[in-house]
Amino acid sequence: MRTMFGFSAAESRGKKAKRIRSKRFIRREILRPRLPKPCSHCLPTARLHETHPAPPLIIHLNSSKHECLAFLKLSGPITPEPPLDRQFFAGGVLTNGKVVTARLKCFTLHSRHPFMTVNETNGRSRQEELGQFLTATPTADFMASMFGPLPRVVRLLDAGAGAGALTAAFVRMVCEKGEGVNEIQSTLYEVDPKILDALQTTMRECQGRCRASGIAFTFTIHSTDFITEMSSKLAGDLFGSLPPAFDAAIANPPYRKISTDSAERRSLRSIGVETSNLYTGFIAIIQRLLVPGGQLVGITPRSFCNGPYFRPFREDFLSLLELRRLHVFESRLAAFREDSVLQENIIFHAVKGRNQPSELIISSSSGEAGGEVTESIFPFGEIVHAHDSEKFIHIPSCSSHGTAKETMDGLTTSLAELGLTVSTGRVVDFRLKDALRKEPERGTVPLLYPCHFNGGTVHWPKLEARKPNAIMDTAETRQWLVPSGMYLLTKRFTSKEERRRLVACMFDPDQVKTEWVGFENHLNYFHASGHGLERDLAAGLFAFLNSTVVDQYFRRFSGHTQVNATDLRTLSYPDRNTLNAMGGEMTALDLSQDEIDQLVTKHLHACR
Repeated sequence: MRTMFGFSAAESRGKKAKRIRSKRFIRREILRPRLPKPCSHCLPTARLHETHPAPPLIIHLNSSKHECLAFLKLSGPITPEPPLDRQFFAGGVLTNGKVVTARLKCFTLHSRHPFMTVNETNGRSRQEELGQFLTATPTADFMASMFGPLPRVVRLLDAGAGAGALTAAFVRMVCEKGEGVNEIQSTLYEVDPKILDALQTTMRECQGRCRASGIAFTFTIHSTDFITEMSSKLAGDLFGSLPPAFDAAIANPPYRKISTDSAERRSLRSIGVETSNLYTGFIAIIQRLLVPGGQLVGITPRSFCNGPYFRPFREDFLSLLELRRLHVFESRLAAFREDSVLQENIIFHAVKGRNQPSELIISSSSGEAGGEVTESIFPFGEIVHAHDSEKFIHIPSCSSHGTAKETMDGLTTSLAELGLTVSTGRVVDFRLKDALRKEPERGTVPLLYPCHFNGGTVHWPKLEARKPNAIMDTAETRQWLVPSGMYLLTKRFTSKEERRRLVACMFDPDQVKTEWVGFENHLNYFHASGHGLERDLAAGLFAFLNSTVVDQYFRRFSGHTQVNATDLRTLSYPDRNTLNAMGGEMTALDLSQDEIDQLVTKHLHACR
């Protein structure tokens, strides 16, 4: 019988067998396991690169998914066979003289780059601390292709450079196009000491490639904090140097929330930037460092396109940059698949200036290497509405959004004009732990979570759920409760598997008998000055918000699974008569999606 290494059981016994096995593995640069057969994209495709000598490294690669196992003795970085954007499976920590076991993970590598194990080396906690998500080569090349004509001498900024994939992609693009660029002066910022060697190697390769194309290439790597250093320069400190100026910037900024009392927040505040995330802080500084006409291509979460917390950033962004192109991915996992990032990302191309174009390009792709990219041209006024004080950035992603926009643009009634408002659920459970109860008891009132949604109605109590079902009604908790009535509830967060972004249901006081009720913080609730709604009006709102046309329209500006009360307030609604008519025809709340869409479409057309 053979073991998983391809040796018989007899061969594996005793010290002599172990010595033989060790020599056989270590003397070979690559051993192809005989049993089981390795997958086509795995170790047999690896090769050693002779141009970057390094101390011998041993890596133990293990994959339950791909069922292949091997030891490698390396004299340099592993690189995949061309084409450069193919998937290569690797994992573990490359450590001098040590064998480290780890599950294989899928990486997209760039030839010669020894940064294949950055994510594994840092680990998830370190990545989250830095907000670090490295850019795959196909994504980097696509970003570089967005740049327009460049000056003869390009001063390039790559802030949060990682292992240099974006600068490398920019260099490849310039060398291949060869459109009058004579020199590239690259400035890079990276604070992670574990990745600086890889970054140095990448920049040396860029020098070699530029030299072969007759282009001068110089680079400066700063291991200092980009926000702290540049904020100081932009603030004009008395003894500080002037901030640098750049003709182009390419960015995959770190993504991490920053607290109000953090050093980053204080630095940004010193230059008049108020934002709650590192990525918007990076972009705010980068746009200030560009010369007039300078170009920025960045990949960021889509979350800045809407929501109240990013409103100051949107105003700042649109006042300093002219949007030329927005690109969306059809899958949330496409841009940073190896990091299991579910945040939806976009790529944008913008030019330093204060006059927005009349039109801009909206494109989309699957995010896979070689995948088809579809492009459409939209008037700028359809992307950022001229009279929208929130400055939401609407991003159409399919042809059906045209119909959705046309329908929604025909509605002019605001929620305030309906005499209604929408609020976030008042009960923050971790602050009221002592008042929560798993089961209803004397002195409690219903507490509703998203888990209590059951089609179009509320299922309460739900004893099999992990969440509490009740909250004590006391003088302390009463301020967090609302009087019983007919309320329309929506989920603030939806999972990526849910078909609709907007999910609404009705709280009917006839079904849940109570004088007071608690809505947990993961819910939004529509109300009339703190009280319930009229039944037909609530049912009409239920149909409207659960319709396909509203869901499609909402996705134009919501790039994440969170539905804020502010987002719902900014929507336009049918007038009260139309909503009452819709509600009056709602014979039940468990209508199919087609039935809801037909009802809503009929009444919206009738009110035009």
